[in-house]
Amino acid sequence: MTEPTGQPTTQTSRDEAYWAKPTGTLRVGDVSSSALNLNVEGRQTVGPLMGFGQLWQKTYRIKLGAGIAPEDVVKAWKENLPSLMPPDSRFYPSLAGVAPGEVVLINATLPGLPGGIPVSTGVRIIYADDVSFTVMTPEGHPEAGFNTFSAYEDDGATVAQIQSLGRANDPVYELGYRLMGGAKQQEAIWRHVLGALARRFNVTAPVELEKVVVDNKVQWRYAGNVRHNALIRTVLSAPARWIKGAGKTP
Repeated sequence: MTEPTGQPTTQTSRDEAYWAKPTGTLRVGDVSSSALNLNVEGRQTVGPLMGFGQLWQKTYRIKLGAGIAPEDVVKAWKENLPSLMPPDSRFYPSLAGVAPGEVVLINATLPGLPGGIPVSTGVRIIYADDVSFTVMTPEGHPEAGFNTFSAYEDDGATVAQIQSLGRANDPVYELGYRLMGGAKQQEAIWRHVLGALARRFNVTAPVELEKVVVDNKVQWRYAGNVRHNALIRTVLSAPARWIKGAGKTP
């Protein structure tokens, strides 16, 4: 029998390169000057067990057909992520790109008022390899959970997929998801992304959506998450940001 050497195997070492290193709080790297950087620096990531609302798993798929490698799909996804997003949900990866441990800032507009409500937040990339990448949300984000973006072969055809597992982070967001169009907007965003990605490969196809309520109960013990609510903090900080901007010399 071979004695253990105490060294990681080649497989383990290879897998470790795809995972973000553990961290206590988030740190935002160099990003585009166009991005509003709020509600991310110093926050912790939160999984679906630490949110308030109903827990949903939603899977979006689009068939791209044969002759397209999954690796090419995910490479295009990583390189063009900002341009694939709709105007109401702008993504700003760090200058290091879509890589493990990096933070992607998000400047979005949520429904609820005419013209929408601005929210500045982000996600951390916790895993990224040649055929997938996964992001995790921070405190204050509309959702507590994960999103995995991937491509794979199915019966001779390549499929691009987004799968989310998450719940509203606090009661305000849960109200928005249920009564103010938040859930429909979320679904429209990921449909848009998959459609835009497919068009890069000259494919037009419908996006399939499967959604399941994993837990239909709300978790009242996490109602206090509202203290980190990025939407509220973005709105409340707007006057100070406007004054600061107005005071700059042209």
